[in-house]
Amino acid sequence: MGVTLTAPHLLRAARGEVVDRPPVWMMRQAGRYMKAYRDLREKYPSFRDRSEIPEVAIEVSLQPWRAFQPDGVILFSDIVTPLPGLGIDMDIAEGKGPIIHSPIRTQEQVDNLHSLDPEASLPFIKTILQALRQEVGDNSTVLGFVGAPWTLAAYAVEGKGSKTYSIIKNMAFSEPAILHQLLAKLADEIAVYVRYQIDCGAQVVQMFDSWAGQLSPQDYDIFALPYQQRVFQQVKQTHPDTPLILLVSGSAGVLERMAKSGADVVTVDWTVDMADARARLGKHVKVQGNLDPGVLFGSKQFIRDRILDTVRKAGNWGHILNLGHGVLPETPEENVAFFFETAKQLNALV
Repeated sequence: MGVTLTAPHLLRAARGEVVDRPPVWMMRQAGRYMKAYRDLREKYPSFRDRSEIPEVAIEVSLQPWRAFQPDGVILFSDIVTPLPGLGIDMDIAEGKGPIIHSPIRTQEQVDNLHSLDPEASLPFIKTILQALRQEVGDNSTVLGFVGAPWTLAAYAVEGKGSKTYSIIKNMAFSEPAILHQLLAKLADEIAVYVRYQIDCGAQVVQMFDSWAGQLSPQDYDIFALPYQQRVFQQVKQTHPDTPLILLVSGSAGVLERMAKSGADVVTVDWTVDMADARARLGKHVKVQGNLDPGVLFGSKQFIRDRILDTVRKAGNWGHILNLGHGVLPETPEENVAFFFETAKQLNALV
């Protein structure tokens, strides 16, 4: 038996190997739609506790693994988790997302940021990732989880999530030098964090540039793409064999640009037909996605038909089956189970 044959399914597909069916996992597969998660949340109401107390985060990460046996088990975390290690104080408000207590608005604040020492500021990450690897063995692929420079900058500058991103766009268009320094610092520290996750056991890492779709394509090329590239280039220098996935929400207008990031796999959201995405990206780019999470409210036949449609359009190489974004909190758990069951039987169905 060669090494390749024992490597887990998702890892092999992400490396570009031919596999008998597309591997499958779900963004936000650990979360509120699961009763087990809601029960745990009552005991640990703070998101930071759930993601930073190792035994709790391990339990949450493994809940969907035990229930559905997905091909990917992702570290339960948040994109802002490393920010305190840079000197950016934050909290994560239940149902509202990250809150930055002193948003970064000045040159002095950027100058005062310090380097990330994951071992010192994020010691729980190693414990969680090692435990996940031990638990799933070669039966699933352990995924790391980081935010991208633009999206982390958006949280750091805005102070919280935004509908308009007017504060960071004000900085981008009136004081770009400050923002570029912030983005460069964030890129270098995220690269450190990705490498650390890989060293701790992550076999594939997904970078979430959740808010880069809020940029016009020309501004994506200035403020998002160069810093995605900066992260991925640094990681590839030391860990060339670890596949990297890029997600951008609302990415229809920047899909081809995402392929220039250096990511091994481009996540496609449901606003683009998978056949169109394949045509736009070219046959050498691997893809992930792209069912609308709302499909999981449909009948079993409807869910099955949409899975088959996506898989046929993606073709039989370089596709990781997923939703185009996270599973919605109100989704019936039995429909999630059906999604995974159907996906696992695809080599018999397609």
